[in-house]
Amino acid sequence: MGKHGAAHIVWDWNGTLFHDNEAIIGATNAAFAELGIGSITLEQYRALYCVPVPKFYERLMGRLPTDTEWEVMDEIFHRYYAEHRVSCALTRGAVELLTGWRSSGRSQSILSMYTHDELVPLVRGFGIEQHFIRVDGRVGPSGGSKAEHMVRHLGSLTGIEARRTVVIGDAADDAIAARHVGARAVLYTGGSHGRASLEEVGVPVVDTLEEAVAEAERLAA
Repeated sequence: MGKHGAAHIVWDWNGTLFHDNEAIIGATNAAFAELGIGSITLEQYRALYCVPVPKFYERLMGRLPTDTEWEVMDEIFHRYYAEHRVSCALTRGAVELLTGWRSSGRSQSILSMYTHDELVPLVRGFGIEQHFIRVDGRVGPSGGSKAEHMVRHLGSLTGIEARRTVVIGDAADDAIAARHVGARAVLYTGGSHGRASLEEVGVPVVDTLEEAVAEAERLAA
């Protein structure tokens, strides 16, 4: 466990520790195709993506999807993603950074909006579960914000103070969730958002996970 008051990192999974951009964009386009929406490129995705996800679809459709459309798109997205995530890998350097942070006596955890029952075996399959004091995926329906889940996540961590906690993620929603609980955030440009949209959030933005960890160490000091 982490030392009382010591720096703690809450890692995002998709697009941060797990480099799954190709699976994400493929799943998104598969969901769009079901409603006759044209496919988009990764660059367009990174420019337009936002949370909650129905608002992202609204940017492309010109309206919010109906409840029925959302259910169909969500089901297709997750089915496609589950089939194609097997070809994805951890982000370069992630294992070394996780090992180094843990070896220094500091703690880390994962909070993801990927469903919990899918996330845990995926993390375990990469052989990195031992680096985390807790791994939490989404419970309940998809489509919401990470903020409510962050409250639950931090509340379950013994001896971890929000003011010494830094969230590392690839989406504006990660910074919003951190702010919601009084934590800090560092945003990484290698995932779902481009640099321009991340810089609008007002937190440090970096291009590598190594930079993210260095910044987290500085913020939590």
